Amino acid sequence: MGPRHSCHKKAMEIVLKVVQPAKELALSPAEAETDGRAPAWFDALFREHYPRVVAMLARLTGDRGQAEEIASDAFCKLSKGGACLSLPSERHTPWLYRVATNAGLDALRRNARRRQHEQAAHVESLRSATAACALERILSEERRARVQAVLAEMKPRDAQLLLLRADGLAYRELAESLGVQASSIGTLLARAEAEFERKFRARHGEGI
Repeated sequence: MGPRHSCHKKAMEIVLKVVQPAKELALSPAEAETDGRAPAWFDALFREHYPRVVAMLARLTGDRGQAEEIASDAFCKLSKGGACLSLPSERHTPWLYRVATNAGLDALRRNARRRQHEQAAHVESLRSATAACALERILSEERRARVQAVLAEMKPRDAQLLLLRADGLAYRELAESLGVQASSIGTLLARAEAEFERKFRARHGEGI
């Protein structure tokens, strides 16, 4: 295994481990029920992809409630029709993930601005804990914020690819979400990982 592959693997591990674990945030299929009035194609798409979309957004934003809202809004836009329904059926899934990813990145940027104002108060509250515990929590928060800041700067498709891969999706599933051939995922993923590493180094002046 070459050094470049090792760096790419480390980039993937950072996204997977540092941003809040999606398994703690994602909804189960049983929780993601529709009201029974949606057309069959939409119901099938909802049942298969809603938990994945919520998991992706939860990992990105670190906020389950916000992830649910964004995912619900994306599915609502799809169900209401418009230009997206003029697309071939196989393009509905990529459209959905693209809309959800863009909305998630917008929310992440808003969260970052809000966090700047809240950070001082948050750090002060941690000082009441034991020194070792407080330091660990501060470093964890800082590391997560760094990863999220880099993801917010990336192209939506690259951020989406890293987040979904971190959730364990196979190449076939990644290809479906992006609307590309499965044979191209390896190359796209390697480029996204390299871009994540480059931006992380440029922004923070250190390796990941």
